[in-house]
Amino acid sequence: MSTAADHAPSKKPMKTPPIPKPSSSVLLISPTNQILLLHRVRTSSSFASAHVFPGGALSPEHDGPVPDVDDPARHQDGPAYRMAAIRETFEECGILLATSKKTGKLFTDVSDEEREEGRRAVHGGTVKFGELLERWEALPNTEGLIPFTRWITPPNVPKRFSTQMYIYFLPITSVSPTKAQKSSPSTLPSSDLAEEDEIVIPNPTHDGGIEHTAARFLPPNKWIDLARQNRIILFPPQFFLTLLLAPYLCPSVTGPSSPIPSPSKLQMEREKLTHFLSAPRMYDGAPEVSFAEACISPIVLGKGEYGQKDQDGVGSGVDKHTAVLALDKPGKEVEAMGQGRKGLREWVVTTKFKGEGPRDVDVRRREDVLGRGAGKL
Repeated sequence: MSTAADHAPSKKPMKTPPIPKPSSSVLLISPTNQILLLHRVRTSSSFASAHVFPGGALSPEHDGPVPDVDDPARHQDGPAYRMAAIRETFEECGILLATSKKTGKLFTDVSDEEREEGRRAVHGGTVKFGELLERWEALPNTEGLIPFTRWITPPNVPKRFSTQMYIYFLPITSVSPTKAQKSSPSTLPSSDLAEEDEIVIPNPTHDGGIEHTAARFLPPNKWIDLARQNRIILFPPQFFLTLLLAPYLCPSVTGPSSPIPSPSKLQMEREKLTHFLSAPRMYDGAPEVSFAEACISPIVLGKGEYGQKDQDGVGSGVDKHTAVLALDKPGKEVEAMGQGRKGLREWVVTTKFKGEGPRDVDVRRREDVLGRGAGKL
């Protein structure tokens, strides 16, 4: 998972940018079309809590062969990325995106205790993920993962990743594979969030430290509202992708007392979203790359760099402390491979980089900030 430190720029200029590590991340959608974000509090540091999607680095031991640095597949959807997405989701929140060999349905054939024991064993490296699935007679549902952009960390950040994002819809007729419990107010911003259910994740201890971790399903619009109020931290990729989902999933659910839509309406929401994601789009007179193929390495426009507090206010309505991140470039590593990969031209992200992470994050149309014809920059 990302932390503020992961996105901090290098204090000293680097002669060669670090090689991005392959990783996967999942936008997990609940049976009621809410999205899962993980909330991590670091009690031993000054960083505020961050909310991120479940995910992490690829592991050859668990996920299969990882493409080499010079292989174009290094930055493309593939088997290792998909297996890592399934495994990391299981490790970080206990939800196993797999089907039962016996029933063909969402795997729920083990007790909560056995599931947690298996999660800790995989996380600790005492059992391979594939071996655990075989023992449980479960099949990883890699086909259920929908590619939803790739993000490559800017070159001035010491800890870099090439992250394949996916969307995964839990069946509307299912219940959460992990036991929902009432939240602890100490882990939450003070708000009506305390009335929501959360999935409590055991503290990982593989690094000898303690991380208090919780997972929560909320409507996308609720996460965005909390981020815009600066009550939670969403990094630009999480904010941008959650915002894209907000008009389609749970738009009418604005609080704990809001009625949950009927199964037929929930299914219609999903169909409208998948149509939006797959439909051809145009911007500035030219076709836009699909969300499945988009490869984004955010670039700060102007004199500042990604993660720096001081910026020079490029664009309309942008003050000197606000960074404008263009999303249209795939990063130099991908460009050098000559595959013609592209990012998204239609939007830019604005944010103020603070010590605890990005604040005042928002997404605006490119021409509203940079003017007409900015798509040709």
